[in-house]
Amino acid sequence: MSDVVEKVEREGLTGRTVVLGLQHTFVMFGATVLVPILTGLDIGVTLFAAGVGTLLFHVVTKFKVPVFLGSSFAFLPALFVIGATEGLPYALGGIMIAGLLYIVVSIIFNFVSIDVLHRILPPHVTGPIIILIGVILAPVAILNSVDGYVGNVQAQIGILGCWAVAFFTFAVGIVVKVVFPKWRLNFLSLLPVLIAIIAGYVLSVIIGIVDFSSVQAAAWVGVPSFSLPRFSWTAISFALPIAIVTMVEHFGDILAIGNVVQKDFLKDPKISRTLLGDGLATTLSAFIGGPANTTYSENTGAIALTGVYKPVVMRIAAVFAILISFVPKFNAIVGTIPAPVVGGISILLFGMISAIGVKNMVDARVDMGNAKVLMIVAAMMVLGLGTGSIAQLTNPYGGIMPDAAFAVGGSISIGNFSVGGLGLAAIVGILLNLIINFESFKKKQ
Repeated sequence: MSDVVEKVEREGLTGRTVVLGLQHTFVMFGATVLVPILTGLDIGVTLFAAGVGTLLFHVVTKFKVPVFLGSSFAFLPALFVIGATEGLPYALGGIMIAGLLYIVVSIIFNFVSIDVLHRILPPHVTGPIIILIGVILAPVAILNSVDGYVGNVQAQIGILGCWAVAFFTFAVGIVVKVVFPKWRLNFLSLLPVLIAIIAGYVLSVIIGIVDFSSVQAAAWVGVPSFSLPRFSWTAISFALPIAIVTMVEHFGDILAIGNVVQKDFLKDPKISRTLLGDGLATTLSAFIGGPANTTYSENTGAIALTGVYKPVVMRIAAVFAILISFVPKFNAIVGTIPAPVVGGISILLFGMISAIGVKNMVDARVDMGNAKVLMIVAAMMVLGLGTGSIAQLTNPYGGIMPDAAFAVGGSISIGNFSVGGLGLAAIVGILLNLIINFESFKKKQ
């Protein structure tokens, strides 16, 4: 198995890497297109922006970070509120300025040493952040598994039927990863997500829960409806505070990916470059009529599950996203994948993210017998999970949405400034660590 992974890592553009890239396209597709579905933005533009943004990110980060940029759910409040009061073009204008803020902060981080960053973000702070990313996303996997967003499948086959489809998809992913190597199907064992989704989809077609009406109505070829943003102080003042929180979440995602591939991306290519890539991608997306882009938690789970870390795979996925943006019929086909299929594989993907956070703390030999460390971890977990749980009760937009469990419903707001569970936990963890360990931090300076 390890030999196959190493071989893929050495390869450039081959049949293997193309198939792996297609798998990552499937991983990102559902959550990426959900933002335009919820807000009224164009799906084709969103996919085009995600693909081009990912390629731009890879250029800026010297082709070293295995990242796919997808739609950010953190900016949904801006799209909903500003979109309703002033129109979506003004909301996109605010998001574009937020992207420029990323660029400004990335320049500032060029003057911050890697040692200082690691003292600000030690393993007992980064570990809980990574754990929370997966745990807070867990309700999304469960709600998908029972078709909790729409309920069409649930109305047809009931909750038990939904669970049966979800667990079938989940089980196929496990079999592919665990059993296939024993059968010497080594390359196929690198495709648990793709094979599980296909198997779950085939089962869904057999039992009659796939609606093909949207596929029949969709055209084969179509140009995305690109549009330009407009600007207002209200929209800008609403979007900029959100950008501060998403930058903290960006740290968590980059740390999680680094832990998966066992590389320090804060050091090389540097957090300043990853922030710059994220900011440029978001600015470009908003400029052409798409939502904010962000480093993707689903991508982290996928590379942890497959063991394939080659950045070229993500670039291939980006090319697929660009091509798909001009093929409405394919968009429609992927859109017919039932929610329980997505939920079943998400159980694996999101669980892998949290497991990475635990591994991060174990590998760093975090002393959980230290009262100071325990207080920091405890505060972060309660704030992150508690605020995320509020989202299940107070989300005004109807149910929990991917990445929005900590960004839309469960949040603490002061005026236009709103911080969700993950952002709040990260900010408090960083500040609490600096306060409690201030003396030791000063000695190392």
